[in-house]
Amino acid sequence: MRIVRYVDRNGTSSYGAQGSEGSVRRIEGDVLGSAPHAVTSERADVVRWLAPIVPSDILCIGLNYRRHAAEGNHAPPEQPVVFMKNRGAVQNPGDPIVLPRKLRSDAVDYECELAVVIGRDCRNVPRADALDHVLGYTCANDVSARDWQLKWGGGQWCRGKTFATFCPLGPCLVTPDEIPNPNALAIKTILNGAVMQDWNTNDMIFDVPTLIEFLSASTRLLAGTVILTGTPHGVGGARTPPVFLKPGDTVTIEIEKIGALTNPVVEESVSA
Repeated sequence: MRIVRYVDRNGTSSYGAQGSEGSVRRIEGDVLGSAPHAVTSERADVVRWLAPIVPSDILCIGLNYRRHAAEGNHAPPEQPVVFMKNRGAVQNPGDPIVLPRKLRSDAVDYECELAVVIGRDCRNVPRADALDHVLGYTCANDVSARDWQLKWGGGQWCRGKTFATFCPLGPCLVTPDEIPNPNALAIKTILNGAVMQDWNTNDMIFDVPTLIEFLSASTRLLAGTVILTGTPHGVGGARTPPVFLKPGDTVTIEIEKIGALTNPVVEESVSA
């Protein structure tokens, strides 16, 4: 199933099931947790697309692709490198990535990532059962202000990773029956029509089951937790010269079996 979130002409936000021809039928109930939900026969009147999930938490993994670690001259980590994004960083498909100007950054980068959404509360999940806890998969752009991430963040990545709009998600959430192996998916970033990243999730150092086992160890993962699983090589900051996002750009994240997440890029307006 392809699950979407949308706003209808009455201003109501709902979940829906998207058919192969693009039509959407409203879902009754909450898709998260153990509460029942069902696809109705009601055709959705979609006015605006939303991120397919409202995260309870956003957990992110750094340096999780072999070629990406190598392009930054990093040894493969022995344990997953974990950081977090604020839920306020989430952005909808089609809505703009806003380049920060109050805390200015001139080094805002793209990162295509497979996002995993946990479907029910869990803790100490064994690797063998990890995918049973997945509600679905979607595209993510782990937008990153490299200057705030690496120079001015006090040694932590969160400042440079969690500005408003720095976590676009979408366009839909694809359930595990349609993606039995999340570590066999083509993934790419397209910037203004040019392919910048083009690789496969099979290059992850820690695959999706391993990440769920690690993140849930002695830790409660809430239903709705979004896990960003890392990015492949080809990021703008590793290029010569660097390629950073600028106003007027359009960036698209594409993942096999999921689709394309596209966002324009604008500059933050800061009043005097």
